[in-house]
Amino acid sequence: MTTMERDLQLDNVGRRYGLRGPWVLRGIHLTLTPGTLTRIEGPNGTGKSTLLRVLARLDAPSEGRIKGRPRTAYVPERFPSALPFTALGYLTHLATIHGLTRASAERAAADTLERFGATPYARTPMAQLSKGSSQKVAVAQALLAEPELLVLDEAWTGLDADARAELERAVAERTAAGGAVVFVDHDPGRLAGVPDATYAVHGGGLHRRTAQATAPTGPQVTVVAQGPAGGRLPADALRTATTAEETEPGTYRLAVPASHSDVLLRTLLAARPPWHVVSVSHETQEGGR
Repeated sequence: MTTMERDLQLDNVGRRYGLRGPWVLRGIHLTLTPGTLTRIEGPNGTGKSTLLRVLARLDAPSEGRIKGRPRTAYVPERFPSALPFTALGYLTHLATIHGLTRASAERAAADTLERFGATPYARTPMAQLSKGSSQKVAVAQALLAEPELLVLDEAWTGLDADARAELERAVAERTAAGGAVVFVDHDPGRLAGVPDATYAVHGGGLHRRTAQATAPTGPQVTVVAQGPAGGRLPADALRTATTAEETEPGTYRLAVPASHSDVLLRTLLAARPPWHVVSVSHETQEGGR
């Protein structure tokens, strides 16, 4: 698939429900490119969820065009849990659709459930799961596909603290791997300082926030790493880090949001040849250690 096909572009898109219904969105221009994280903001009822459903191609635009066909996964705020499967059975079924053998599909499904702390109810019928438990399954099903575009509509709602942190790490992994992620979340501190772009939905239109609105404000981690002689930082590390400064030949000081630090460290250690992590220090919001 070419880079152009992995881009998703909305060209003068509008969306309304019914032939004579009011316009929920109109005149939307937006391009999502590989390796980027985009936040969508706005009060309730302004059309954020409608925009995300259009991006996920669940709703067709009433006017305008959508270009590009990245492999897409979508996590809604409320996942339809009344499905005739257990949690493990549902994810295994999806994994076989993605082309895995039955044994590999069940293994991948079990691993993903374990990642989000859902193993205890892997064999529980979906209809019997709580809101938080079914949301973990919703996140797991989206990540199974290793999507090129991940669309998250209040996906953190109902998750416990560990699962919320794990989803933030999963977002970092997707963008580090070259995928695009777009999300809506009611918590203004969610992934603070990380998005490449932030847009507000207002009056049916989409307006980009200024660069200052996306300046790093959350907890940061500073990583000092040393590479092989003449080595260059892995591209995935550059995508994950907020800043990268070469302090001396082959040695870099990298700043990264705390939610993305594990991904950065794994990227450095998994490089061939691997990088040596000299130090890791945590910064407070005010910059103190």
